[in-house]
Amino acid sequence: MPMVPTGDLVTRAATRRSCVTAFNVITLEHAVGIVMGAESVGRPVILQISENAVRYHGGRLAPLALAASSIARTAAVDVALHLDHVTDVELLYQAADAGFSSVMFDAGALTYADNLAATAAAADWAHEAGLWIEAELGYVGGKPDSPASAHADGVRTDPAEAVDFVARTRVDALAVAVGSSHAMTERTAALDHALIARLREAVPVPLVLHGSSGVPGEELHAAVLAGMIKINIGTALNVSLTRTVRDVLSRDPVLTDPRKYLGPARDAVATTVRDFLTVLAA
Repeated sequence: MPMVPTGDLVTRAATRRSCVTAFNVITLEHAVGIVMGAESVGRPVILQISENAVRYHGGRLAPLALAASSIARTAAVDVALHLDHVTDVELLYQAADAGFSSVMFDAGALTYADNLAATAAAADWAHEAGLWIEAELGYVGGKPDSPASAHADGVRTDPAEAVDFVARTRVDALAVAVGSSHAMTERTAALDHALIARLREAVPVPLVLHGSSGVPGEELHAAVLAGMIKINIGTALNVSLTRTVRDVLSRDPVLTDPRKYLGPARDAVATTVRDFLTVLAA
């Protein structure tokens, strides 16, 4: 079936007071596994490719984007394609031609004034190109370029500042800092659900939760009830994929055919996706 715009999936979820889940794609096995998991429970998903993943592929966006688009178009569920955590405007400008319907522009490391100015310019360009755009305000922990904790003073998103930011940048969705952290391999994060509810009440666009891999299922479910609409998951897929590869190779150390370990790893990604989607649909 044809790909579905990210904005449509987010709007649909917001109307139903539910959520849509976005999973990070680094390799072909990620993309196939994500769609397999989504098909197993009949749920829509967003395939998202980050700037870091593009860098891993030698800075070439098109090959991975074309592969993900092809997988999306052959899926039995609705699938969107999203370009995530873009800091390089030159990469931003490639998004529409590469088949993306949406982009997350990340100027969160800048001062508030500079973040606002850069994001407003990115949003103007994105809307002219027909793209839905997400931005970030506050600090979501775990980014490699900053040592700050997700629990440090002053890093969480302020509702009044968020209202001003959205009004002046005209973004379509806002990623907020409410206690989650990127790159967590254990699910121990505790979210500030009262802050989520205050942000949902104040901010007129859908809220996005980054760093969801480290959030326990009951915390994720409560976050959606409090107002989170788009849930981003990446590290949990890498944990299941890598654990499976290690397990297969440890049992057969002379194995050389990558299909023998990447196939089970892809299936492990599918299982992880299925499990997250099942929890978030409850």
